[in-house]
Amino acid sequence: MKTTNFIFLTVLTYLLGISNLAAGPKEISKISGKVEDQSGQAVPYANVALIAVDGGLVDGAVSDENGSFTIESVKAAKVKLVISSIGYATYSSEAFELVPGMSKDFGKLVIQDEMTGLDEVTVKASRPEIIIEPDKTIVNVEGTVMAEGSNALDVVGRSPGIYVDQDGNINLNGRTGATVMINDRPTYMSATDLANFLRSMPADNIKSIEVINNPSSRFDAEGSAGVINIQLKKNTVDGVFGNVMVGSQYNGQYAPNAGATLNVKKGKWSTNGTLNYNEYAVYNDLDINRNFTLEEGVSNFNQDSRITSRYKTPSFVGSANYEINENQNLGINLQASNSRDINTSTSTTVVTNPGQEYNNYIESFNDSEGTRNRVFTNLHYDAKLDTVGTKISADVDFTLMDSENSSLLDNSYWAGNDPEGGFSDRVLTINDMFYTILTAKVDFIKPLKGGKTLETGVKGSWVESDNDLDLSRAVGEGPYEPDPNSNRFIYNENVLAAYAMLKGSFSEKFGYQAGLRGEYSDITGNSVTLEQVNKQNYFNLFPSLFLQQKVSDKYQIVYNANRRITRPNYRLLNPFVYYIDPLTSEQGNPNLRPQYSTNFEMNHIIKGAYQFTLGYSVTEDAFMQVFEQDQESRSTTTFTDNFDKTRNANFRAILPVEIKKWWNTSNMVQVNYNQFQSQIGEDVLDVDQVSYMVRTQQNFTLPKGFKLELMAMYLGPQIWGQGSIEGFGWVDLGVTKSLMKDKLSLSVNGTDLFRTQVIKATVDFADIDTSFRQYRSNQGIRFTLRYNFAKGESFRVKSSTGSSEERNRLD
Repeated sequence: MKTTNFIFLTVLTYLLGISNLAAGPKEISKISGKVEDQSGQAVPYANVALIAVDGGLVDGAVSDENGSFTIESVKAAKVKLVISSIGYATYSSEAFELVPGMSKDFGKLVIQDEMTGLDEVTVKASRPEIIIEPDKTIVNVEGTVMAEGSNALDVVGRSPGIYVDQDGNINLNGRTGATVMINDRPTYMSATDLANFLRSMPADNIKSIEVINNPSSRFDAEGSAGVINIQLKKNTVDGVFGNVMVGSQYNGQYAPNAGATLNVKKGKWSTNGTLNYNEYAVYNDLDINRNFTLEEGVSNFNQDSRITSRYKTPSFVGSANYEINENQNLGINLQASNSRDINTSTSTTVVTNPGQEYNNYIESFNDSEGTRNRVFTNLHYDAKLDTVGTKISADVDFTLMDSENSSLLDNSYWAGNDPEGGFSDRVLTINDMFYTILTAKVDFIKPLKGGKTLETGVKGSWVESDNDLDLSRAVGEGPYEPDPNSNRFIYNENVLAAYAMLKGSFSEKFGYQAGLRGEYSDITGNSVTLEQVNKQNYFNLFPSLFLQQKVSDKYQIVYNANRRITRPNYRLLNPFVYYIDPLTSEQGNPNLRPQYSTNFEMNHIIKGAYQFTLGYSVTEDAFMQVFEQDQESRSTTTFTDNFDKTRNANFRAILPVEIKKWWNTSNMVQVNYNQFQSQIGEDVLDVDQVSYMVRTQQNFTLPKGFKLELMAMYLGPQIWGQGSIEGFGWVDLGVTKSLMKDKLSLSVNGTDLFRTQVIKATVDFADIDTSFRQYRSNQGIRFTLRYNFAKGESFRVKSSTGSSEERNRLD
């Protein structure tokens, strides 16, 4: 396949390039010391840099868990030693001469606590540190217990306001549709592929997670639930730096994983790459009970299913940067993956009919297999145009993705105790998809008088998707005949956008950031088989506003509001019909419209440690899964449709507590009010409910290199569209042991210790009376062994932003 070949050639070119940079310096000088706070406690992960007297970074490092640092360098210059860390005032030494081969020990260096201003607030009472900025909340993962032995999906799910459900779907503040980025760049994956990708990414490689509940106008207007940006660790060694890991998980099925990260720098060139392989195996026990009300009584369908799935995902993420000079930077980024999934489903349905002495039976086997190949490349350039902070950046992204999926559904039907006297049929489904996406954008930042900053930008995106669905049926052992629901669907979308944003302050106590984004969309959906063409074009404005008020040194408030859009996933616009089993099918909706949300939030930060947030959101034409029931055939069809209006009000409290220096806890309580209103067929849905979520994390730093984390979570009863879900909870436990002076770590994690993560739901609307019970083999144990290596002097790779909107709309 052409996408596979492109992935192979791109990764090969990268590896050939990185091999040419592996040479490191031979003659070095050493600058060392230990960073402590005013109470004499070590300050880990502080940035320590040698700054030339005439300006510019010479070399640097990061202090370890004990606050110690060593900077190795081959350069000669007159420098100052500068130490900075979030929540502390910057320390600067007297100037001294840096000479190759010298050795200088600064001993203990004390840095002072700092009271933050309007730009950011730091929650320092527990690990991980939480930094509240006007437009985002930053969770520092690096160096925490949470980072060791976990994967990226785990730590994302433990961030403020985020819940990851059993299928790997990410919910932010009670809303779906969050945009997920890595290092400011798009992930370009379906929800399933993204979950598997994040499971393969060790949390130990993550520096921080940025949770942006209400994004500013700088971001694409796409995504009603906000943005989650995963920042990986920056390169810190000139020469070679990285780690290797192996692991496995058992939850009734064995699934291995492995990965390696390599960073190399030489001169003006710097490059890094991460290669991971992950298998995720799961079985899903699903019981469905359906009642159909007929004139003669109630007919009951009781279906027991087991779905066994295995996902195999090798992936690569890399970048290379060239510093043209101290003011200009040119770089390329690459994401590539090949994903394969194998699914086997078996189900038995017992049908009881009123007035019938015997039962009817349906037995189904559904075997499916799919492969997806994707490659994303980003070319970026950024430049400083003057000494006061004027900047310009440009990005061009190109993405290819192809997918091949096939499934065979084999059904047998019989009555009473005579399986041989029944009949059978088969449904063969072949679904091929291909996507190409090109985006380009330019951003410009200009400082103005009075401490104000103006930011503007333009962007264009061009998307084409081709989805070919081929269905065929056979009765008994007969030949396959074409199914009329087969369809080829071609989708083209062009979006042009521009924005402007002004940041400044009214006074020492009030800061602001106001922006406006305009987007024009031109969309064509062509159902080739049905000879139907659906065209849409529209222009929308998306304002955003952020205010930060410093009430006192111990109390600050952040207000923000914005308007957002979520366009339908490309596949959902295809008028396809996909058969899950004889009783259940999924259907596309070519008339699906974009949804629009208006969001408000007020965030209170007290004593720099406690966060209390109030939020409110109204969404028009909200995407919701709809269930329709055919009383005659007694089958159920699900599809995504636009609800007239949904409302969400939420309250969130984050309460970090340090009980002992070796024991700290982070606690979160969230209360949501959800309301759903819509006309569905001939019936009107108008339901609401208050639900809640409680989470506590207990972190213990124990003697002899042991660390322990206990996480417990409970979700109360909730509604979601037509459905109601009962409350449930679970407990996870992780233990980490550090060896070889922290170069080697062994982690053991147990998930859903008491097997309580069971989903029970009902749909009781109009003529639908259905209940579900599901357990997805969440109880399991995971082992991870990691080795870190580093050699060389310190450096930092610049980064820039790629496009994000188009890549998060695959399904």
